[in-house]
Amino acid sequence: MNEMDWDIEHLRFMEVAIDLAKQAGKAGEIPVGAVVVRDGKILGSGMNARECGRDPTLHAEIVALRNTALLLGNWRLDNCSLYVTLEPCPMCAGALVQARIPQLFFGCEDPKAGACGTLYDIPRDSRLNHRILVRKGILREECARILRDFFQARRR
Repeated sequence: MNEMDWDIEHLRFMEVAIDLAKQAGKAGEIPVGAVVVRDGKILGSGMNARECGRDPTLHAEIVALRNTALLLGNWRLDNCSLYVTLEPCPMCAGALVQARIPQLFFGCEDPKAGACGTLYDIPRDSRLNHRILVRKGILREECARILRDFFQARRR
C-alpha cells in the first residue's frame, strides 16, 4: 500500500507514533513509538524504555497498552486500535491478543523479530482465542529510516 491509500486519520495517528519513536531515540532507546486509539482519540501512548527503565518488557506497545488499560480501568481493549512504528515482536503480539485489540497498524516490518506476519503471525493464529486485523506499511519508509539512522549513528 502506498501513502495515498491511507486515510488521513491513520496517517495522523502514525505520525504521533513516529514522534514518540524520535523521542525514544533521543533518549538512547531503540526508536519505536505506539499509540492506542478509540473513536478517533488517542487514549494511551508509549515509546521504548527498556534502557531507562531497566526492564526488558518496556517496549512501546506494552507501555501504550498499560497506559490505556489504566485510563480505562479495564484490561480488555476490545474497541481500540494500536498504531506502532515497527512490527511487534512475539511478546508484544501476544500482549495485543491478550488485550483483545481488534486492529493493528504498523509501519515497517521487523525481519529479526517480527511476529505479525514476518517471522510469526501471532495476531492471526487460528489456534488462539482472539484474532487481530493487521495492516502494515503505513508511513513505512519514514519508520524504517528512523531505525536505520539510529543504528548507523550507534555504530559510529
